[in-house]
Amino acid sequence: MSGGGAVIVAGAVARRIDRGGHVWALLQWVLGFRKLGWSVVFLDRLDPAPDVRHSPAVRAFVETMQSFGLSDSFSLDIGPHDEPIGLSRDAVRRKVGEADLLVNVMGYLNDPAVLARARRRVFLDIDPGFGQMWRALGLCDLFGEHDAFVTVGTRVGRDDCRVPTCGLAWITTLPPVVIDHWPASAERGSSFTSVGSWRGPWGPVEYEGERFGLRVHEFRRFAAVPRESGLDFEIALDIDAEDHVDATRLADGGWRLSDPRSVSGTPDQYQRYVQTSLAEFGVAKGMYVHARTGWVSDRTACYLASGRPAIVQDTGLDGALETGLGLLTFSTPEEATSAVRTVHADWQRHSRAARALAVEHLDSDRVLRKLVDEAAA
Repeated sequence: MSGGGAVIVAGAVARRIDRGGHVWALLQWVLGFRKLGWSVVFLDRLDPAPDVRHSPAVRAFVETMQSFGLSDSFSLDIGPHDEPIGLSRDAVRRKVGEADLLVNVMGYLNDPAVLARARRRVFLDIDPGFGQMWRALGLCDLFGEHDAFVTVGTRVGRDDCRVPTCGLAWITTLPPVVIDHWPASAERGSSFTSVGSWRGPWGPVEYEGERFGLRVHEFRRFAAVPRESGLDFEIALDIDAEDHVDATRLADGGWRLSDPRSVSGTPDQYQRYVQTSLAEFGVAKGMYVHARTGWVSDRTACYLASGRPAIVQDTGLDGALETGLGLLTFSTPEEATSAVRTVHADWQRHSRAARALAVEHLDSDRVLRKLVDEAAA
């Protein structure tokens, strides 16, 4: 099946269309399958609302689909009483029934009638730990009605990973990056950067006597790294005004805070932000770190492909990717400061290694061939 077929990818782009990095995170899968020669349809939805069809979010979504050559390959459901934008309901049902795989990102497609028509339903977990712990605690079950289970938590299922498997056979994968869309540049940027949310849409999870937290709970430990290193740092950070104490802590630590919707709100802006950076400095969610998920960020994949070295908090990456050159990990503020100084002092060598790492391990052709062979087995 890795040689090509038909695939349906379902996920939430339209409701986060003003976050260029999130759009890229999902479209890498769509564009990657298409590059392999697969026929791809992307399914999305928005909650019903007055005149939603003519809303700015829908307009931006349609323009994004057009810009990536997906004009005839998507359906945006806007409510049960309206026809979707793009492919009709009848066309969606037909294409789902004909497809070899339905890849459902975080179980976002929840229409039983559509799911029932799919030959093989693949749950794609891009936020490892949360869904599994929710199910184990009896809070909710994202995984029902699926036949195969894929996660970017590369250690899920291993003895040293705290994420419960919920009795499911998890297929682990690295995040794909479509290399052709992310050319490397030899031009050196000036700042260590990142893009992210301070808290995100849900809170920490209490599981087996431990609290598995968010990015905010980790980032506070590394707030002073810019000041300690004496180097330039910027983050496009989605942070609420109520978190003004944390914003002040970051500013005092040497961080320059930018509005993510201004500097990375569209796919083009996000790409430009990544590719004009010196390197990535990435702090992970507490869940990923303390559960030892082996999580690899789709954002890091973009930095590496662009020839931007990545310095990221260790989530248990042993065996998932080679580290030390191009990709460096840290667990303490002291290790983080040392790593940024190392990259700054020998940027060209780390830049070349970053691109080579992406081409060797994260290229969508390689990642998706392996994934579909395992998911279809």
